[in-house]
Amino acid sequence: MSGLAITGATGAIGGAVAANIAAAGAAMTLVVRDPSRAPEYPGAEVRRASSYGDGAAMRAAFDGASTVFLVSATESADRVEQHLAAVDAAVAAGVRRIVYLSFLAAAPDATFTFARDHFATEEHIKASGLAWTFLRPSLYADYVPGMAWDDGAIRGPAGSGRVAWVARRDVADTAASVLMTEGHDGRVHDLTGPKALTMVETAEILSTVTGKGVHYVPESLDEARASRGGYGAADWEVEGWITSYAAIATGEMNVVSDAVATLTGRPATGLREAIEQL
Repeated sequence: MSGLAITGATGAIGGAVAANIAAAGAAMTLVVRDPSRAPEYPGAEVRRASSYGDGAAMRAAFDGASTVFLVSATESADRVEQHLAAVDAAVAAGVRRIVYLSFLAAAPDATFTFARDHFATEEHIKASGLAWTFLRPSLYADYVPGMAWDDGAIRGPAGSGRVAWVARRDVADTAASVLMTEGHDGRVHDLTGPKALTMVETAEILSTVTGKGVHYVPESLDEARASRGGYGAADWEVEGWITSYAAIATGEMNVVSDAVATLTGRPATGLREAIEQL
């Protein structure tokens, strides 16, 4: 068993982190739900756990690990409970350190409702007695192209606020650096792009890259709820989508950090480049 366990190794972030670790020639254990989808790397062991909520399986998956990279679970009504179960499993397995993929401006009263989940998880990790590092990425640049509706409009209650979209590749590269170096215990790293943009500027960049006419249409909270009323999604999910825009309006996303450059040794990726690389 390697001293390093990577969760979510079949996903975008966990998979990219695992690739970076493998490229560095380090051993690791990949904790996945479906071993048939796990990447194959020399010296990498694959262990299965059906979900974070399966405490026994997670404890077995973490057995022998000293450090765990805990990728946040997919949004769900019980995500906090899943996270807490995974942390408790790490403690029971004798893990000494957790590097947790959190979210920018995580707080108990964060406007973005999903950021509150991350804060609750952070607090549980702090109380666990484990050494910890929290990576708090901004909203992902990779998601921007999918924000435009069929008519080319990006709709949401973001107002004139700003957000420094971060490329998932930058998050993964930073996470790998943190996992393979010392000096990060008890630290919070905000991970952002190089520049905070309004939604108008974001739409203009997307238009330039795609050649499609994309524009931003500001909505009120009520208008945003109404425009998404036909999605058939649960209320908690719709509220999460809407409040991700609202957190831009409040200024909570108006953060530009140099952590990506400092920890990876290269500049953070701008929105235009991030979209071009998709």
